[in-house]
Amino acid sequence: MFDVFAVRKETVMNITFKAENGKFNLRVGALICSGGKLLLATSPLEGEDVYYSVGGRVKYGETLYDAIKRELREETGLDCSVVRMAALHENFFVNVEGYPYHEISAYFLVDVSDDLAAVSSGHLTEGGPDKEHLEWIDPTDDRYTIYPPFFRDMSLWEDTACRHYVTREEEGTTVRIS
Repeated sequence: MFDVFAVRKETVMNITFKAENGKFNLRVGALICSGGKLLLATSPLEGEDVYYSVGGRVKYGETLYDAIKRELREETGLDCSVVRMAALHENFFVNVEGYPYHEISAYFLVDVSDDLAAVSSGHLTEGGPDKEHLEWIDPTDDRYTIYPPFFRDMSLWEDTACRHYVTREEEGTTVRIS
């Protein structure tokens, strides 16, 4: 019998796999807001003015909470305090290579400590794509493309319930289920 917990952490695989019709991905993301700005990641590989949540894939045997703590440490260099899960996002999209994805992401509200607020725009992440870095972005500025799009709804930070969203790229829709 295979014991995943006996395997060294470096060898534990991400929860992502190919299915007959596409690929499945389980990921976590961080909602980091301070002074009306969001701390988001960007990479030249994604294109100019495209921003997405700090976070990444969940590893097999890892809880969602542990995954977001790890991702925050990797991308900000800090041990951040997670407040609660704020949103669950089911995302159906086609990647740049034309491969269909079904991705489920859990987004966590993060307490913005003085150290986290001091992370400067341009901070390079560890373990992400080449030249991936963080920037503080005004979510009301339409010059930026922000993923997921519901990050622009600033009431998300004030709501105490966990929201559920579904995005179907081919239909051009993001619907709030609850």
